[in-house]
Amino acid sequence: MKTTRRRKTIAASVTALLLAATPTLAQTDATRIEELEARTAVMAEELAELRAGLDKVKRAGSVGDLRTLRTEVINATQTAQRAENAANEWRNTTAVAHLAGYAAAGYTDQKNGTGSFSAANFNPIFHFQYGDRILWESELEFEIEENGETEVALEYSTIDIFLNDHLVFLAGKFISPLGNFRQNLHPSWINKLPSAPPGFGHDGAAPLAEVGVQLRGGIPIGKQSKFTYAGYIGNGPKLEGEDGELHGIDTDGFTGDADDEKIIGGRISFLPIPKLEIGLSGAFGDAAVVENDEMDFEGDPSRGYRVFGVDASYQWNNFDVRGEYIQQDVADKTNSIAPEGGKWETWYMQGAYKFARAKWEGVLRYSDYTSPHADHSQKQWALGLNYLVAPNAVIKLGYEFNDGLSGEETDSDRWTVQVAYGF
Repeated sequence: MKTTRRRKTIAASVTALLLAATPTLAQTDATRIEELEARTAVMAEELAELRAGLDKVKRAGSVGDLRTLRTEVINATQTAQRAENAANEWRNTTAVAHLAGYAAAGYTDQKNGTGSFSAANFNPIFHFQYGDRILWESELEFEIEENGETEVALEYSTIDIFLNDHLVFLAGKFISPLGNFRQNLHPSWINKLPSAPPGFGHDGAAPLAEVGVQLRGGIPIGKQSKFTYAGYIGNGPKLEGEDGELHGIDTDGFTGDADDEKIIGGRISFLPIPKLEIGLSGAFGDAAVVENDEMDFEGDPSRGYRVFGVDASYQWNNFDVRGEYIQQDVADKTNSIAPEGGKWETWYMQGAYKFARAKWEGVLRYSDYTSPHADHSQKQWALGLNYLVAPNAVIKLGYEFNDGLSGEETDSDRWTVQVAYGF
C-alpha cells in the first residue's frame, strides 16, 4: 500500500534525523546545524504528503484508515517538532563551554654544556560564556621541572563583562597588556622561535601579569582602520633585593600589595590597515622591596616604578615583520635596604617568511637585553626553520648566537628544537 510505504519513509527519515541530532567528533557545529535543517525540511515535505493522504481518506469515508492515519500524523508531527528543536538547540544555547590551549616539548643542546630534552608543558585554556554579556576565561600551566616535579601555575583567570560592542570590563588575574609579545605572541605554537626574546621572561624588562581590573576594546575607523585600547589598575610588582642591591622585578601577578600603592597602565594601538599595527604602552606607580636574600622582608619604603614600550608589526603575503621595545624603571631610594634603583630594557626585531606553499618558514631575530646586572645582559641573533604540520602545529629548529658576560650561560650559543601544538 502507498500508505504503508509512506509510513516507512517517514519513520526512516525521523530515525535519521534523531541520529543526526547526536554530535559526532567528525562534525563541526555548523555542519550539524546544516544537516539537521536539511533533514527537517525533508520531513516537513513528507509530513505534508501524509496530511494530504489524511484528507484523501476523509473524503473516501474509511473510518478505520482515518483513525490510523490521524494517529500517524500526530506522532510524525511530534517527532518532527522534537527534531526541529534539536536542530535549533545549537543556535539558541544560552551558556557555552569551550576548551582550548596548547602543548609543547623541546630539546636544547648548549655549547660547552649538555644536551637534554628540556621542556614539556601543557596549557589548557577554559572558556565559559553566558549569553553575549559574560565570559569566564582561565589558563593553567603544567610544566615539568628539572628535578622531575610538576609545577602548576595559574597563568590568568578573569571574568569578562561585555559592556557594549567596543568595551569589555575584566576582573581577576590577566596577562599584562603592556607591549605585544607577552599578551599575543608568547604561546609556543604562535611564537615563531623555540625561545622568547631575552628580557621577555621572569625578572626581565617586560611585565608578565597583573591582578586587578581592566577595560579594553576597539573602535573601527572608516572601512579598514581600527583603534584599540586597554587600561588597568593593579597591585603591581614586587621588588627583590640581594646583597644590598636591587636584584630583580617580580611581575607574576599577586593578590597582595605590601606597599598599598597601585599601578595604573595600559596600551593603545592604531591599525591604519588590517595588517599593520603600531602600539604604545606605559604604566606608573610605586613598588617596594618585599624579598631580600630570598627571605620575605617588610617595612621597606616604596619608590617610583615606570614602564614604557612601543611595538609595531606588519604582514604582507608570506612576510611577517615585527619589533618591540620595552623597559621597566625603578627609582633610587636612599633609606631602602637596596638604595640604588635600576632600568631593565630590551628590544627585538624579527622577520619571517613562509615558502613551499606555506609549509616551511624561515625566521631571523635580533634581540638586545640590558639589565643592571652584567651577568643577565645579553645580545642574541636567532635563526629558525619551521615545518608547519598544520596551521596550529609546528616543528621548530633554532640556533642562537649569544653574546653575554664571558663564562655565563648568556654567552653560550645553543641549538633548540621544539614541537608545539595549539588546539
